[in-house]
Amino acid sequence: MTDETTAAEQDPVDGRTLRGRRRRAQIIEATLTIVLREGASGVTHRTVAKEAGITTSLTLYYFATLDDLLIAALTSVTDAYTHRIRQLIDSEDDPLDGLAHLIAESGGPGRERALAERELSTLAARRPTLRPVARRWRDNVAELARTQTDDQDAIVAFVALTDGLCTAILLDDHEGDPDHIRAVLSKALSATRS
Repeated sequence: MTDETTAAEQDPVDGRTLRGRRRRAQIIEATLTIVLREGASGVTHRTVAKEAGITTSLTLYYFATLDDLLIAALTSVTDAYTHRIRQLIDSEDDPLDGLAHLIAESGGPGRERALAERELSTLAARRPTLRPVARRWRDNVAELARTQTDDQDAIVAFVALTDGLCTAILLDDHEGDPDHIRAVLSKALSATRS
């Protein structure tokens, strides 16, 4: 077997894998679109297939159950947040300032993703299979808080505060002020630094 033969044999597999990844991403995006437009209750294999312009059997091929589909949609949103928060933790910059900007975005350019995440996270209260993914935002924010304090009560309060700020921004339907959010976050931790 030559190197050319090996490469030629791998191309179809790689092509199929790539097409499969693209199809999964297309289905997930269609799911998020439906969540934004109709709420999580509007998500069915049929509605997702229609939104994606594919057959229902194809959505079932990639996501056997509705929970599988909802978990994938929530995971796609939380993965993006996890990546952003991980960057804040690992950078030498002020993680509170970065978090304040991330929270503020939920009222502006990140509103659609934030709404989808909030909708699906709320659904997790009723659907236990979604809970581990829904907790990732809170776990990541807690990890970021641990860079500022080791007071467990302060960390719990900080996580609750970020949830509340995100919800308030979504309810108010306008971008938050990152400087104000940064000040509120800092104040929540200031008692532990004294």
